[in-house]
Amino acid sequence: MGLADLHMHTIYSYDGTATVPAVLKRAKQVGLDLIAITDHDEIRGALLAEQLASQFGIQVIPGVEITTAEGDLLALNLRKLVPAGLPLIETIQRVGELGGFCLAPHPMATGMAMKSLSAFSIRRALLQPDTAQILLGIETYNATALDREGNHAAKILADRLGVAQTGSSDAHVLDAIGLGATIFPGQTMDALIAALWIGTTQVQKGPEWGAVRVLSKWAANYVLSTPARLLPALAQ
Repeated sequence: MGLADLHMHTIYSYDGTATVPAVLKRAKQVGLDLIAITDHDEIRGALLAEQLASQFGIQVIPGVEITTAEGDLLALNLRKLVPAGLPLIETIQRVGELGGFCLAPHPMATGMAMKSLSAFSIRRALLQPDTAQILLGIETYNATALDREGNHAAKILADRLGVAQTGSSDAHVLDAIGLGATIFPGQTMDALIAALWIGTTQVQKGPEWGAVRVLSKWAANYVLSTPARLLPALAQ
């Protein structure tokens, strides 16, 4: 069985605090086989991680957390940016044209300016055959979301729609990587996609952090990482 964390951020994201090498090292340390770097509307960190992955003995899926007109969308196996601000269905279609696939992160979650997709938007996308082939799953466990009820609502939605479920850390600090993960048969991206298609992925939940810990960890690391975020090329 493979273990993947498909939602995390680096200093290339406006709210990330960890360098790419540090993320890769940490992912290996916590026993992950596969990770996806998904910075907000930014792909440079993901592409760098893909280049460096073999040095750390871990597989990387390059990706982006795209800000659509209807909420955030994880686009994976992507090496070119899709513009932000487009309708959800158009965004999914563009990701598919570039050979990628999508997951719906923290749907319906609120708080801390989170931009989450609604149940209506997700259901509408899944009812269209062309986009249903690209939107392969729903993140039903986001380990660092402040809205815990959002995780519960996401699971109910995924159960009702009959789509694959994933767990992720949504890590913005190193210590959070792997707190949420997805279990799947095999260990490669192709095996993961196959499991998403037939809905055999499972969610792994790590120790839960309370809101105070999530916010205080992020704030402290955000301050410390300011030089690296301003000059990310020098931090590698």
